[in-house]
This record gives sequence, C-alpha cells and structure tokens, in this order.
Amino acid sequence: MRHSLFIRSTIFGLLGSVLTFQAVAQNVPLSLDEALALFYQRNLDLIAAQYNIDQSRADALIAAAIPNPTLGVQISELSNRPNMGSNATGCNHDANVSCGPAEYFSFSQLIEVAGKRGLRIESSGFATQAAESDFRDAVRIFSNMVRDAYYDLLLAQQNRWLAQEIVDHYQTISKANQLRMNSGDIAESDFLRVKMEAMRAQSDLDTAQTAVEQAQAGLAVILRWPDNGLHFEAKEQWPDIKDIGQSLSKDDLMNKALQQRPDLLADKQRAAQAEKELELARRLKYPDVTVNAGYARDPSNNTLNSFFVGVSVPVPVFDQYQGQSDKAAVALNQNQLAVEQTELGIRSDVATALATWNSADKIVQRFQSGLLDDALAVRNSAELAYSKGATGVLDFIEAQRSYKNVMRDYSQAMINRANAYYDLVKALGEEVGNDNASGYKAQDHTQLQ
Repeated sequence: MRHSLFIRSTIFGLLGSVLTFQAVAQNVPLSLDEALALFYQRNLDLIAAQYNIDQSRADALIAAAIPNPTLGVQISELSNRPNMGSNATGCNHDANVSCGPAEYFSFSQLIEVAGKRGLRIESSGFATQAAESDFRDAVRIFSNMVRDAYYDLLLAQQNRWLAQEIVDHYQTISKANQLRMNSGDIAESDFLRVKMEAMRAQSDLDTAQTAVEQAQAGLAVILRWPDNGLHFEAKEQWPDIKDIGQSLSKDDLMNKALQQRPDLLADKQRAAQAEKELELARRLKYPDVTVNAGYARDPSNNTLNSFFVGVSVPVPVFDQYQGQSDKAAVALNQNQLAVEQTELGIRSDVATALATWNSADKIVQRFQSGLLDDALAVRNSAELAYSKGATGVLDFIEAQRSYKNVMRDYSQAMINRANAYYDLVKALGEEVGNDNASGYKAQDHTQLQ
C-alpha cells in the first residue's frame, strides 16, 4: 500500500507543474530511448532516495555491529588524608602517613545469546533487498508512464499530419472547383459544400495543433525540462516487438510474471524479513549475558592488588516479551496477506494485458492487410469521378471523410498496439532493454541484486 501511494504521489508531483508555452516553427526530434534516458537522468536519484536504499544498507551495517565494550575507572576512599596510619599490608604504618585512595579498573562486554545478532543481520538483509526490488518496480512503472506520454504526443502529431493533409487536399480541390464553377461545370451549391468541408478541415487542424501542444506540455512536465525543452517532437518510432511469451498460454504467462515481477519479490522479501523479526522477538526471552572483569588496587586493604570477574544476567520475571512476539506475528500475517493480494493483482494484470495485446495486434494487422490501400483507392477514385462530373459532391465528400476516419483509426490502432505491448511487458516484469536506469544500477551505492 505504501509503495502504490508513493507511485501515485510521485506521478502527481511530476505532473503537477503548469507550463505555458508557444508553438515553435521547428522542433527537435526526440526518440523514445532519449525520452527515457532524460527522465531517469533527472529523476532516478530522487526516486531511489524515496525508497531509502542507502538507508537500508546503513541499517544492515548497524544490525551486524557487535556491542561495544565498556571501560570503567573508579576512585574511592577520597578524603584529605585517607587511611592514615592503617595497618593494612599496602600502607606505611606511620600514623602521620596517608595510604591514599583505592583505584578500580573495570571492563564489561555484552554477549548476545540465542542467535539474536544473526537474526538481525538476516532481517536487515531482506529489508535492503525489498527496497531494491521496490526501486526496480518504480523503474518498471515510471518507464511506462514516460512511454504513455511519448505515444500521446506521437498520436497527436499523427492526427495533426492527417489534418494538414486534408486541408492541403481541400485547398487544391477548392481551387479547381472555383475554375469549374466559373466555367459552369458545377453548381454553386456544390462549390459551397466543398468550401464548407475545407473550413471544417481547417478547424480540425487547429484542434489537432492544440492537442499537440498539450501533449508536448505533458511530456515536458514529466521530463522536467526547462522552458526551451518544449522545442521537440516525438519521432515516429514503434516498438521492436520481441518474443516475451505472447505465444504462451495464459497460465504460463501468469507463472512467468509471478517469477519476475519485482513488486511480488519485494513483498516476499518483506514477508521473509517479518519471519526473522518474529523469531527474533521470540528469542528475546533468552537474556543476554554481560561479562565483567577488572583490576583493583587498594593500599588500605590487606589485599593490595586484586583481579575480579563477574557475570550479570537480566531476569525476565515481569516482562517476558510476549507483546513483542504478538506484534511481530501480526506483521508477518499482514505481509503474507500482501503477497497473496499482489499475486492476485499480477494474474489480473497479465490476463488484461494479454487480451488487450491480442486485440490491438489483430486490429493493426487488419489495417495493414489492405484496408489502408482500399481507403486511399476509394478516395482517389471518388475524386477522379467528381472531377469528371461522373459523381455528385456528396459522394466525393463521403469518400474524403471515410479516408480521414480510416487513417485516424489506423494511427490510434498503432498507438494502442504500442501501448498494449509495453503494458504486457510491464505486466510480465520483463526488461526490454531501453529502461534507461542502467546507468544508475551501475553506481556503487545502488547495485541491484
């Protein structure tokens, strides 16, 4: 739950800025890999810090540390002239001579029993691994967030390109119709109908331009670019579809995801940590031993120099650490429940992503199997027939609209297919090679296991 809350809060934080900008005449092409690299260059250290990876490793060092020994010095029998005239062995028996104070030097060391230190080391190790798995899961989620924004921009650009093509096409037709109307080949009503469609196409272009600017702003905010960073456009770059198991059965894909997903691994590591914490809590009833040793020099005593050794052990009479054990048991149950819930979520993610991918891929294949060529052929034939007077203006306009709708649907289908592929990659926990967090992984303080 904390992990998902952080993901949402980070996304909202990245998207919360409001940018104002103006469209520019020329934009710098930006590839998907470049967008991912820029995002992690600007955000990876911040994301890793949120998951406290360095702090977890510091906690592991603390857990492995052996308690420090204690050295003590004590001076007693302090007075103006202590032990004057004592008949002790270490004193001068002259009544006018002071024997001096007594001196005690001690050393004590706490010795943990019942394997408590080893359990702490194992527990902290699982905590560090869970933090690193959370970080990898953040990379998985944020990579798709960048991809979604990138393809939103690419779709907006495709729609703008199509709108511009339609506008240019109608401008050519309108010029020809002006000549035909002047010569009496077409009626004025037909000329006006085509002119109205040209104006509608211009309105579509204006709307498409606004959508491009909004998509640029959305991607710029995610990338945390400065104001001049808005001078870019998405390259027409489609994913290199790799075999990530699309041909496997749904159950096999689910099992694959259950083995690879970093969020499930993190939950399992936290459950393993909880098991160690429960065992540690149960062993608290075995008291640790403190060994004491020292040296005493007491001139006023018959025994001048002596050594001493002792052992102290707390007696668990009133507090037998039952509360700590019960609390650790509750934490273990909660972590085991989190593992089960994550497994159910992964199965749902895979089933949904696989169904979406299969549908999106089939739709694109239908477009590419001849539908695009058919739409273009119908438009061209209708335009030719209209120019020769063999068909009416309504048939001509309908053919233009059909072409526009087919091309727009194809662009949307290509974007849906790309998003469906990367959603399946995310659902399976795969690494497709362009999650540009590799530079961060190479750093010494974030070596991911």
